[in-house]
Amino acid sequence: MTTVAQVLKDKAYKEIYTITPDATVLEAISLMAEKSIGALVVTHEGNVVGILSERDYTRKIALMERTSFDTTVSEIMTGSVITVTTAATVEECLELMTDRHLRHLPVVEDKQLSGLISIGDLVKAAMDDQRKLIEQLQQYISG
Repeated sequence: MTTVAQVLKDKAYKEIYTITPDATVLEAISLMAEKSIGALVVTHEGNVVGILSERDYTRKIALMERTSFDTTVSEIMTGSVITVTTAATVEECLELMTDRHLRHLPVVEDKQLSGLISIGDLVKAAMDDQRKLIEQLQQYISG
């Protein structure tokens, strides 16, 4: 079974983008747009305190008629963040993300942020695992 450690190692883009809770939402969405990403991990003194996604922005700024200029990240971020460790398997993460309707999972080791995986990262890893299994079964059948 592929683990989160392997998924992180295989990722093309390994950089983790973070923002502080006191930053403005405008700063956050500007960073997301600049980096072409859908979420930022919110950190305070190196600890994960939240996650801010495009979904948070849409639901909590646009629909509630707030402004990005004077609303802080802490006001709209998802505060109860579910995290995983590098030892978690792809299957465990996919199940967690499906059950909780998540698109991103911060990876935390020794209380420090060590990565961020997306549903796309996990689907790719699961497809690679299935491809390898099919190849092994075909070789077994062929003799």
